[in-house]
Amino acid sequence: MSIAASPIRFPDAASRTVMTRRAWWLVCLNFLIPGSPQVLAGDRKLGRFGLGTTLALWALAVVALVTWLLAPAALYTMFSTSITLWIVAAVLAFYAVVWFVLTLDTLRLVRLVKTAPSARGWIAGLTAVLMLFLSGSAAYGAYLATTASGFLSSVFVAGPSEPPIDGRYNVLLLGGDAGPDRDGLRPDSIRVVSIDADTGQAVSIGLPRNMVDVPFNDDSPLHELYPDGYGAIDGCEVDVCMLNSIYTEVELKSPDMYPEAVSQGSEPGIEAMRDAAEGITGLEIQYYVLIDMQGFLDLIDALGGVTINVPEDIPIHADETFTTVAEWIPAGEQHLDGYHALWYARSRHGTSDYDRMARQLQIQEAVLAQFNPANVLSKFQEIAAAGTQVVKTDVPQGMLGYFVDLARKTKELPVIAVEMVPDNGVDPEDPDYEYIRQLVQQAIAPPTEEPADG
Repeated sequence: MSIAASPIRFPDAASRTVMTRRAWWLVCLNFLIPGSPQVLAGDRKLGRFGLGTTLALWALAVVALVTWLLAPAALYTMFSTSITLWIVAAVLAFYAVVWFVLTLDTLRLVRLVKTAPSARGWIAGLTAVLMLFLSGSAAYGAYLATTASGFLSSVFVAGPSEPPIDGRYNVLLLGGDAGPDRDGLRPDSIRVVSIDADTGQAVSIGLPRNMVDVPFNDDSPLHELYPDGYGAIDGCEVDVCMLNSIYTEVELKSPDMYPEAVSQGSEPGIEAMRDAAEGITGLEIQYYVLIDMQGFLDLIDALGGVTINVPEDIPIHADETFTTVAEWIPAGEQHLDGYHALWYARSRHGTSDYDRMARQLQIQEAVLAQFNPANVLSKFQEIAAAGTQVVKTDVPQGMLGYFVDLARKTKELPVIAVEMVPDNGVDPEDPDYEYIRQLVQQAIAPPTEEPADG
């Protein structure tokens, strides 16, 4: 083999121009096709190993891309389990090491002392930057994968998936009134989100916490105790017999009503609230998510704040009496951090519970709109840390991929809001539950117009 036939493997070492050009080629090839510099100019055995790992990675990327285009839910499901994420972490750690070794070997093959003195610093610097990019990205990816695995294990349960009911998934969302300035927890925000399992169309049903005479289905253990509604005849076991008191009563007075709640990733009080929400709406609820106020605050901060249109000045209270104003959130478009978004959602001074429900829904919709791949990936560590503040959820890991894909569809459609408030013909202090169930059914299955005869 002549020198001219293989200038990469057998260069003219006496020519600084040739060696410099060869060095640039090797450095770029190592970045574009790791392993190729070794095949062309070094240890062919190491090169074949490097090329094999590179081609294997490309093949995996192509398979992942095709799967994402044809069946995104399958890809989301695969990458939303702890075991898969640990495998991904191990693979990325392996590539971080391989690329580090290949880059160092490429720098050896370059033979810097034979290149032009003016180019040596640039060649070495570019090699270091590309090595940091390749190996550093893989190592950081491995770190994110292990973090995500820990996040999933700490928040989501390992249990069987539930099928849709009448083509829908119904989720109970509870906002726990606990935070850095409060002891204990009680549901302050109560909402049922019903999602079409095919289209992703979501109906958000707001339930005022002060609803009374809450009915329970016949199969609920609370039905035997309150056959005519919660506290409707002889009162209840706590001071105020309202919807959000059901959680407190069952947790403190009668947790034995739901003996299997804890083993199934729930709490007796949460299961009581599920029964109450089912009795009110007429929907069967498969899952619940409960997040406390501190988790809400941290999540907003992790997302970099949230932008909303504030219709009127909203006060921030100076103390728990909710009477003294410390500062105001001015009307107009505002970008709120977690602290101000939390107070926007919970402020009571001069407003009603129904105003608060509207503001809570506004914040929820704004947060949903900000959940996009770029935002989540760029701030994943902060979002994962905030996610661990989710107090309870029984959504199983096996359903996460499906729900991620469903949420993608949901974001593309307007959320249908149904608030059980006086403006919608509902008096929470004297509720007509038959009418409430009619409102729910009209929202999730609106009547279709019959075609005209002839």
